[in-house]
Amino acid sequence: MEKIGTEELPLSKVDHVGIIVRDMDRAIEHYQALGLGPFESLNVTPIERKVYDKPADDVKNVARVAQMGPVRLELVQPVSGESVQKEFLESRGEGINHLGFFVDDLDKEVAKLVEKGFKVISSVKLVGGGSSVYLDTDKVGGVIFELMQSPSH
Repeated sequence: MEKIGTEELPLSKVDHVGIIVRDMDRAIEHYQALGLGPFESLNVTPIERKVYDKPADDVKNVARVAQMGPVRLELVQPVSGESVQKEFLESRGEGINHLGFFVDDLDKEVAKLVEKGFKVISSVKLVGGGSSVYLDTDKVGGVIFELMQSPSH
């Protein structure tokens, strides 16, 4: 984690830029024409998903990732259920939806942001450990922050 003076910067580990798309095959073709890729499946299996603090077991998104230097490009196509990704696609169309950051202590970092007035809009716990939380950071700039913790923590 990067530091300024003695203060650690919890959002310094940017993992990916998330882009919502309508058609995964078309999107991959487009980004490969720009020189990005190869794209790989993002195989994660949720054991619990909440959207606006309500269970959302019917949500299904297809995700593919490609490395862009130190950051990945994540393409997400909403398939079923009421997700924040589907909401974004219906209200804004395709585009940059979120920035994904790895944090060392997800609960601690989410609590800090909630204390500052941000709200959790979606959360996912994964098989094998690991979890992520989406926050309503999109009020200025239109971009949601996704905080993630790997299973090793």
